[in-house]
Amino acid sequence: LSCVGTVHLPVDDMKRLEKLVPDAHVAPKRSGHTGEMRGLWLVLVLVATAKAERVFTGDQVIRVNVQSEEDIQLLQALETQQAWELDFWLHPVSTELPVDIRVPSSSLSSVGEYLNAHGISFTVLIENLQEVLDEERAEMEQNQMKERSTRSFNFGAYHPLETIYGWMDTLVAQHPNLVTKQEIGRSYENRPMYVLKFSTGGHKRPAIWIDTGIHSREWVSQATGVWTANKIATDYGTDASLTSLLNSMDVYMLILANPDGYAYTHTNNRMWRKTRSKISGSRCRGVDPNRNWDAGFGGPGSSKNPCSDSYHGPSANSEIEVKNVVNLIRGHGNFKSFISVHSYSQLLMYPHGYSCRSVRDQPELDSVGRAAVQKLTSLYGTRYKVGSICKIIYQASGGSIDWTYDIGIKYSFAFELRDTGRYGFILPANQIIPTASETWLALKHLMEYVRDHPY
Repeated sequence: LSCVGTVHLPVDDMKRLEKLVPDAHVAPKRSGHTGEMRGLWLVLVLVATAKAERVFTGDQVIRVNVQSEEDIQLLQALETQQAWELDFWLHPVSTELPVDIRVPSSSLSSVGEYLNAHGISFTVLIENLQEVLDEERAEMEQNQMKERSTRSFNFGAYHPLETIYGWMDTLVAQHPNLVTKQEIGRSYENRPMYVLKFSTGGHKRPAIWIDTGIHSREWVSQATGVWTANKIATDYGTDASLTSLLNSMDVYMLILANPDGYAYTHTNNRMWRKTRSKISGSRCRGVDPNRNWDAGFGGPGSSKNPCSDSYHGPSANSEIEVKNVVNLIRGHGNFKSFISVHSYSQLLMYPHGYSCRSVRDQPELDSVGRAAVQKLTSLYGTRYKVGSICKIIYQASGGSIDWTYDIGIKYSFAFELRDTGRYGFILPANQIIPTASETWLALKHLMEYVRDHPY
């Protein structure tokens, strides 16, 4: 760094920084004191570092095709190796499923040696994660410039939180007799949590819930939610089946189920998954909001380690984002279906995740799910698997659709959208509309079935 002119820090910032860096003395401006200036620049560097966006230069995403139970055990042991800071995108649970791991550049040689020493082969899915993220960011910025100049909204692009919230107001203004925007509470960092309600009138009518983006880095989920909300609003009155549905039922959509995490993925860490709550006694932040529900809470498939991406939190419903939804669902009392949309893996799942025992309604849920997936596949040939969470992906406790099923919402489902690992959480924007379009066919089938099978 070179010093040009004089740099001043606000007094409050200087005091906070002196607490953080006691050896870096921050003195008032005085000329000729090289040591003091050096200390000041050290603090400025630390401030810049603290606020800088996380970069993933040289990080690779690798895929391990599991061959045996021994491989699973070795990979599970690798997952507990905290020093290497591995990010498991798909976890080691079955010989039928691959394991995808983001490996920091500093750990590539160690991980390679570990896998080779145990005869475990792997392939590289993403050679340099930062290059892919840079392309994603550049495309977003170009789209934002175009949208500003044309005053339009591109459903085939990724958008920051503020843009999505602004678009919601536009949708409500365009369809005032069908769509309302309701704040159901605030997030940990005091962001509003907005639900779009599609209704033609009536009080606490039978309702369907759809949420997207509970895991913040799964951007195609939120983007699919935006496209879907627009589809419902614009097709009402022209699509006979959807019109019939909305004439008798309401649809609630929570597009940003984890607003703090989503904002953080745009400003600080694209790979952030959790909420942003502070954890007492830990340097790590955030809870996995899909391990925080009161359904087998704290059981297998969740972590008690606050630094884990699957940390279940100090107690069930400890996260205000989860509590806001729980309060709405319980207060309403007439939801007939609860659908949560995630990515990736191309799955349509039903309860349970915390137990591998079949639920009472398993035959019906499986049949409905398979019919919905047939509709989805009919558009582009995209293949999905159907089954209970525990049996087709992994055991996971504290999940939302387990809780909703257990309180009596029979038609509880979760999607894992595109893809199956080529891009993982960094699905290119040109796949948003194809993903949303095919998913809509499955969603529509599920909603029609719920309408036609009251209970």
